[in-house]
Amino acid sequence: MPTQLDHYRLLGRSGLRVSPLCLGTMTFGAGSGESGTGSWGSTDEDAARMLDIYVERGGNFLDTADFYGGMGGSETLLGRLMGARRERLVVATKYSLTTSPGDPNASGNSRRNMVRSVEASLNRMKTGWIDMLYLHMWDFRTPVDEVLRAFDDLVRSGKVLYIGLSDTPAWQASRMQAIAELRGWSQFCALQIQHSLIERTVERELVPMAREMGMGLCPWSPLGGGVLTGKYTASDLAPPQGENLVTRKAINAATGRLSDRNLAIARTVQEVAEEIGATPAQVALAWLLANPDVDAPVLGARTPAQLEDNLGALTLDLGEEQLARLDAASRVPRVFPMDMLSGPAEAMMNGGVTVERRD
Repeated sequence: MPTQLDHYRLLGRSGLRVSPLCLGTMTFGAGSGESGTGSWGSTDEDAARMLDIYVERGGNFLDTADFYGGMGGSETLLGRLMGARRERLVVATKYSLTTSPGDPNASGNSRRNMVRSVEASLNRMKTGWIDMLYLHMWDFRTPVDEVLRAFDDLVRSGKVLYIGLSDTPAWQASRMQAIAELRGWSQFCALQIQHSLIERTVERELVPMAREMGMGLCPWSPLGGGVLTGKYTASDLAPPQGENLVTRKAINAATGRLSDRNLAIARTVQEVAEEIGATPAQVALAWLLANPDVDAPVLGARTPAQLEDNLGALTLDLGEEQLARLDAASRVPRVFPMDMLSGPAEAMMNGGVTVERRD
């Protein structure tokens, strides 16, 4: 259903109210071609204009990380640009990735790195609190009770108000949420994962886990690194030769986003867009917004024009036939045990009768 930025949603199982599209700021604070962002960093002027556009339309949900913009540049610029508007904005940041190469304790999920990164983020953004702190990436090393207790201590201190997970296996995220609930510690209200028409494997475990455990989904790369905008063709499938390896195209090639399958999905998106007079980016975002499990996709616009286009997705209302075509073009194979449990085994479990579940 069509909506707008100031029609807010509760984030997961919390009372935090956020806009249905989150303004991602990974492109902030580096500028085009600087600090590892390749050719897709935003100029400071474009970053300022994008924040103005977003806030003027009622947007309140901002996403950054201590690693973005050359290890802190995004947070620094965001703090300057927010100014007196900070009070009305919901700012999410992340910790885990290194901000001091060579220092073993300036990365990972440990209590030390979490506390250190929070203090640094507060200073860079010139704020007294962080609305949402995400664990950025699971490190497979830190004990979960250390992570959970450190999160809870920061929430109790008032420096962090809500907590979330990003890029964490479903089994670990579910386990952590259950431990937090049983011990009376702060629970996660958001899960940030890659989710788009070209990345639907998360629907096997991560999406249903988040629904069951009370975490709102905030998908990153909802346009598949730009693949779903229709900007790439079959000629782009060849491996990059002698070009800047941190361009968006090179990254998409290295991560497998550029493939025959994904280009076919992008063509279906293009067809739907032409039928309804929209852009492919708007259709891809509208597909995510139509999913009741999704709270707020994270936009990765580089320019004000891209942001304006992305926000147009809020006005779209994809029909059942269009959603079915997009689903058919992008569907991924089921895997064990869900392929078995949703087949003949279901009838055997229920004794041949229909048993409805009401959430």
